[in-house]
Amino acid sequence: MSKKPQTKRRRPGLQWATFLAPVIAIAGIIIAAGALAGSGDEPTTADAAPDFTLTDTEGDTVQLAEVLEERDALLYFSMGVGCDGCFLQIPEIAAELENRDIEFLPIMVDRADWLAAEAERLQVGMPIVVDPDRSVSEAYGMVGQHGHGDRPSHSFALVRQNGELAWVRHYVEMFVPSEQFFAEMPG
Repeated sequence: MSKKPQTKRRRPGLQWATFLAPVIAIAGIIIAAGALAGSGDEPTTADAAPDFTLTDTEGDTVQLAEVLEERDALLYFSMGVGCDGCFLQIPEIAAELENRDIEFLPIMVDRADWLAAEAERLQVGMPIVVDPDRSVSEAYGMVGQHGHGDRPSHSFALVRQNGELAWVRHYVEMFVPSEQFFAEMPG
């Protein structure tokens, strides 16, 4: 008489555990990465905005304290060269910021001549503030957002005339339509 081979029967709990273990591990990694990306010395809106003095692509000196003597300022930290959307964001919101009497300061970390060439190519008609050693970008917590470890991503900081950091926003998108942007930015 021949014996019928027995098939091993898997326990249902073990099947689910085998399936769920990698999913749980990946979720843990994502949560940990998010926590690390949000940690550090980035300012909160309760902080005073760090002052700075930098030069723009036209060679003019830009000091935040002087700008704030006249009006609020919106600082726009972005990737710079290699990101057309970052440059196109400037004219997308510049006119409305002027209407709201807010000084707009796009800040990028590339060389001034590279930034000027990209601005000209993309027909961006305003100077860009140059942060060559990333010190201002780092002081505002803009470096390291959304996987960009060596430069800003696409981030904004609204600074009131009294020096208060009123709003900070880091976007995943490299271009934010003006309607969305102004719906999110405080008045």
